Amino acid sequence: MSSQLPLRSVDRMNLVDWVTDLMHTAGAPGAALAIALENLFPPLPSEVFLPLAGFTAAQGKMSLLDAVLWTTFGSVVGALLLYWAGSALGRDRVRRIAARVPLVRVSDVDRTEAWFQRNGHRAVFFGRMIPVFRSLVSIPAGVERMRLVPFVAYTAAGSLMWNTALILAGYLLGDNWHLVERYVGVVSKVVLGLAVAAAAVFAGTRLAKKRATTRL
Repeated sequence: MSSQLPLRSVDRMNLVDWVTDLMHTAGAPGAALAIALENLFPPLPSEVFLPLAGFTAAQGKMSLLDAVLWTTFGSVVGALLLYWAGSALGRDRVRRIAARVPLVRVSDVDRTEAWFQRNGHRAVFFGRMIPVFRSLVSIPAGVERMRLVPFVAYTAAGSLMWNTALILAGYLLGDNWHLVERYVGVVSKVVLGLAVAAAAVFAGTRLAKKRATTRL
């Protein structure tokens, strides 16, 4: 009986091979392209691309500084595309969508908007360093029409810190660069688990209130 790798493992190997070829062929701009795509499609893992860029720099295919600067540029480009998508979606459309979603109220959107207006700069900066949400934070920034210059500045600053940390880890670990993915992957699962738990608590609370109102 011939053994087969799980489909997920095969897909990951193909992805790593593709990004490796891209970086070897195009150098640091190839790394920027990979990170821009990672921003647009969050399932693509920055915890793979960035340490791999560091490892590629350690092999002399690009300089460490170029790896950091170009990947940060790619992060900003990807974030801007999502920002403009959020801007095209707009507040009114978000409200109409919220009005049709079970258990969600338009007042929830209003409270979220008020929070983002107070904390938008911090949300964008720190959000760029939180797995899973690091790309998605650009959408509400666009919906709220956050001023473009601060958005780019805070996105670049947060991305620079995240990218530098993971690239340096891959650079220093060398052939063991993949260990970064393992540990950052654990953090990603914790963040995702907390988000699911928060959504479950929200839904449970709303259902309980709805039932209590119905009984009155």
